[in-house]
Amino acid sequence: MSTALIIIDVQKYLFDVEPHPFERDETIARINRLSAKAREADVPVIVVQHERANHQLAYGTDGWELPDDLVVTNSDLKVRKTAPDSFYKTNLKELLDERGITDLTICGFASEFCVDTTFRRAASLGFNLRLVNDAHTTHDKEHATGQQIREHHNNTLVFLRGYEGSIAVLPEADVEFAQAVTA
Repeated sequence: MSTALIIIDVQKYLFDVEPHPFERDETIARINRLSAKAREADVPVIVVQHERANHQLAYGTDGWELPDDLVVTNSDLKVRKTAPDSFYKTNLKELLDERGITDLTICGFASEFCVDTTFRRAASLGFNLRLVNDAHTTHDKEHATGQQIREHHNNTLVFLRGYEGSIAVLPEADVEFAQAVTA
C-alpha cells in the first residue's frame, strides 16, 4: 500500500483575488503542513492546476500560478486539468499507477467542485481516500458561505458507500503519512 497527497487548484486567481476563499491563510498553512509531512515520509505530493483558455486561469498566466505562500518543491509532481475531475483527460491516474499508489489524501479548492468531483471519481476508481476536512475551501456563494459548503461536503463525502476503497474525513492535525512503499 502506498499513498499520495493531492493538492487541488490552489492557484493565485482563486486564492489571491478578493474576496478570498473561506479561511484562505489557514487553509494554505494546513496544506503546507500536510505537504511537509508527506515529503518527510517520501510520499509523493501532486499539485493539480486548473486551466481555462482565454481566462485568468489560462496556462502560464499569473492567475494560473501557485500563491507565493504555498510551499512547493522540485520533487512535487504537477498535473494540468481543464475540468473539475482531476482524472478527466489528465495523466493523474497514470502517475498514481506507475507508483503503485492505492491511498489518496485530498485537499485544496473548491470544496463543492474540483475537490468533490475528484474525491468521488477517486472513490469510483477504488482508491482508499482521506479528505482533510479543514484543508479544502471555497468562496462564499449566494446560497451558502464557504464555511457551510466545506462543512456540507465533510458531512456528505464521509458517507459515500458502495466503493472498494475506504473513506475517511479528518482534520489536518490527525493526518499522518507512513513511509512510502515503492512498487
